[in-house]
Amino acid sequence: MTHDDTTADAVTGPGGTPPGPSPVGSRRLVDGPDPAVQPDDTDGLELTEGSNPAVGPDDTDGPDPAVAALPPELAEAASSLFGERLDLAAAYAEVLATDGVLRGLIGPREAPRIWERHLLNCAAVAERIPEGASVLDVGSGAGLPGLVLAIARPDLTVTLVEPLARRTSFLVEVVERLGLTKTVRVFRGRADEAATGSNGVGPFSAEIVTARAVAPLDRLSAWCLPLVARGGRLLAMKGSSAGDEIAEHAGAVAKLGGGEPKVHHCGVGVIEPPATVVEIVRERVVKPPRVKPASKRTSGGRRRGR
Repeated sequence: MTHDDTTADAVTGPGGTPPGPSPVGSRRLVDGPDPAVQPDDTDGLELTEGSNPAVGPDDTDGPDPAVAALPPELAEAASSLFGERLDLAAAYAEVLATDGVLRGLIGPREAPRIWERHLLNCAAVAERIPEGASVLDVGSGAGLPGLVLAIARPDLTVTLVEPLARRTSFLVEVVERLGLTKTVRVFRGRADEAATGSNGVGPFSAEIVTARAVAPLDRLSAWCLPLVARGGRLLAMKGSSAGDEIAEHAGAVAKLGGGEPKVHHCGVGVIEPPATVVEIVRERVVKPPRVKPASKRTSGGRRRGR
């Protein structure tokens, strides 16, 4: 998988540069697999350049906004999760089903399932987030779950962390279109760049860090825990294998300063199936291991000083 997008350190929204096209700092060409997405764990999001395996021979027409309409059977759940901001959620659903499909952020066959599989599932996670919290959404992609949480919970301050330029451009446009510039900002860069800061932007940290189906729990924790304020929490949206991942990676999580991972089911009695979230408290701040410099050698291959 090869991307021809470029990444740069950039922030738009509160605390950053004025909303608009992301300004460009030092550039890094992305070449090779996107480290934020596992090939088999994208929840239907199409994230590659070139051919789209989700597009079949009958998917040649432009996207129809009508497919993003809220199904009547989900109206009660949507009203419960979004409240008076349901119209804003509907506007986002339409953007995902149209521009999101055209720009390759959502697979065409996901459009009819925007509400069931994406919006309601992400909005249910809000029950694990305290009032007025700061949130960092790692590998935000099309804005899931970060933008959904910002829509459902106007009390939150949300930063969307995404390394690829075409996705951050989409996010900036959507934030402006939905009128969320006062509470949502976009950072273009990797999780480690957000944690350490780069070119005068950052470092970032938040009470809550979210991520959706981006990597196994050990790698996800290595990327995300440095962004979590001490005592804060990582909320990782996972599938049915969450328990197995915890059993396999709990030791690695502990070495990174995380507490015992716990599984929570969000939206019980509201959506079916409920959203599965692995919650990890950052109990300790662990400094990254120091890398020893390579020994200098003479042209003959022997170490100097011997």
